[in-house]
This record gives sequence, C-alpha cells and structure tokens, in this order.
Amino acid sequence: MSSLTHIATPSGVAPGNGYSHVVWGEGRFVAVSGQVALDGNGELVGPGDPAAQACQVFENLRRCLAEAGATFEDVVKLTFYTTDVGILPAVREARDAHIDTARPPASTAVQVAALFRPDLLLEVEAFALVSGGEGRGGERPGA
Repeated sequence: MSSLTHIATPSGVAPGNGYSHVVWGEGRFVAVSGQVALDGNGELVGPGDPAAQACQVFENLRRCLAEAGATFEDVVKLTFYTTDVGILPAVREARDAHIDTARPPASTAVQVAALFRPDLLLEVEAFALVSGGEGRGGERPGA
C-alpha cells in the first residue's frame, strides 16, 4: 500500500462530493484500462441494470489492481465514463463498497454519447501508486 496524501478541498476550491480534489504520493505507477461489465467469459453482467454493471466493473478493477500488487487503497484517480449520469448514485454505491470513503481518490465523471457496445452503461479506469510489492508471478511489473 502506498502512502498517499488526500486533499478533499484545497483553499479557494468548491468542496467536492465524495472525492478528493488532490491526491499525491510516491510509489510504482499502475494504470488500469477502462473496465466494463463483462465477466471473465466476455458475457455482459446486468443488461440494463446500472447497479449490477457497476458491481461487475468494480470487481474487474479489483482483479486488475491485484495483478499489479495493488488494492483500492492505492488508487489515486478514477475516471468514469457513462452514457447516463443519472446512474451515478448506483455507481457511487458500488464504488463506496471498495474505497475508503473518508479518503476517496480523485475522480472525474464524463457523460458520453456511447461506449463501445450499446448495452454497456459504464466504463471506469483507475490509476494507482503502490509502494514496493509485486505483481502476478512474483515479479515487479516493469522489472
């Protein structure tokens, strides 16, 4: 786990709701590509169900982070792409089951016209900083 500093509301900046405006630290950088609600077999989880899709997205993120020896505690930034910002309460509920809500990562949410499949409602990418540790196979990623 990396040692991160979270600044929820910098001086002169309007307060955020459920995210930190600034997060910094030292460690090994991990970038996780946008994850969608496809299971390990490539099947859509939760067609038309924002909560089910969000849960699968965060499970996929958890698995990807683990491959790099990271956890959600190491995440410094999440970027959300959704076809409908109206689903963000369901997304936040899934997110809050994984993060430390007292020290949330920096976040950006963007409504897009479409994702790469019309049945997908959400895509989330993550950036993390990890102190030490190893990725899958006992090797430090990039070593």
